[in-house]
Amino acid sequence: MQATRTIFHVDMDAFFASIEQLDDPSLRGKPVLVGYDGPRGVVAAASYEARAFDCHSAQPMSIAKRRCPHAVIVPVRFERYREVSQRMFAIFDEFSPVVEPLSVDEAFLDLTGGEKLLGKAEAVAMKLKARARAELGLTASIGVAPNKFLAKLASDLRKPDGLVVVRAGDVDALLPPLPVTKLWGVGPATAERLRLVGVRTIGDLRKRSLDVLNKLVGGDADRLLRLAHGLDDRPVVCDREAKSIGQEQTFGVDVSAPDEIRRVLFEQVEQVGRRLRKHALSARCVSLKIRYGDFETISRSTTLKEATSGTAGLWAAACGLFDAWAGQSFRPVRLIGVSAAQLSSHGAQMSLFVNPADEKQKRVDAVADRITAKFGASAIRRGRGLS
Repeated sequence: MQATRTIFHVDMDAFFASIEQLDDPSLRGKPVLVGYDGPRGVVAAASYEARAFDCHSAQPMSIAKRRCPHAVIVPVRFERYREVSQRMFAIFDEFSPVVEPLSVDEAFLDLTGGEKLLGKAEAVAMKLKARARAELGLTASIGVAPNKFLAKLASDLRKPDGLVVVRAGDVDALLPPLPVTKLWGVGPATAERLRLVGVRTIGDLRKRSLDVLNKLVGGDADRLLRLAHGLDDRPVVCDREAKSIGQEQTFGVDVSAPDEIRRVLFEQVEQVGRRLRKHALSARCVSLKIRYGDFETISRSTTLKEATSGTAGLWAAACGLFDAWAGQSFRPVRLIGVSAAQLSSHGAQMSLFVNPADEKQKRVDAVADRITAKFGASAIRRGRGLS
């Protein structure tokens, strides 16, 4: 156990639904379902009042409405959620230089060695929660632990508005009674295979030998056994150290309009560009991820002639990939994502000749980044005709 590390997992509580209740006070205290109220509609988020009726994200809206007929259904506003997310990550950056985004509403923070500057970990977590409440009007649940697995597990134990600290000495009391599904990588299929041999809890799994587990789950056995003992040596990886930087979005219902998907894709490219520029990185490879309603997932990639962090260059690549796919085999999309890879630091290799158009785009990006940082993502709009 790497007890010298201090890892936070911060998870905003019912993020989409909480923002809707924040923006519309009449919704506070009521069961709120965020999503599309129509054929094949899916719940994108459920408030805690709705969760009391067993409503949850990724659930068909028709089922959620049967379970909670008096729920208030509101449409998804991804632009607003991203704006709040950016403000949230700005707060995270003030607490740690090492922040690993997991989604729009959760992240790992590495605060190892920060006690002299910030104070004890539990007190720091309380300060972070207070900042989120004061500046965003939202609550956050935080898990504090020696590694990522335990921190993420802890953040889920006392939701909403929870704070759980797990120390190395707590592991043998905390983990054994928990269901085996609390281990990363144990989904319904793996859980069923384990259940058939009597493994229902983490404690049950601990009692099985590596050889037995290898027969059940193959090459994943060693990792699961280590997690079952609270062992996880993966570092928190911030954007500037990551091998790729990406954004993706799951829609509440399959989207059949290519222009709507392009709009979301363009916003994702803008976010990826901002994250690259924030850490003085450039990318040589752009990849597109597309998932259909049946969960079939495909990817498309292209390599750029020169590395870039500019929104225009990234958009030209991403849009080209999307249009090539859409022109040949378009199907309604459940998830769209874009990522930038083959990262390098700015200035690692400079072109001999300066392209005036590129210099102009750099100035546009710099201005847009400053406006966005100060006033939020909705303060400025770009035209999509960049390619």
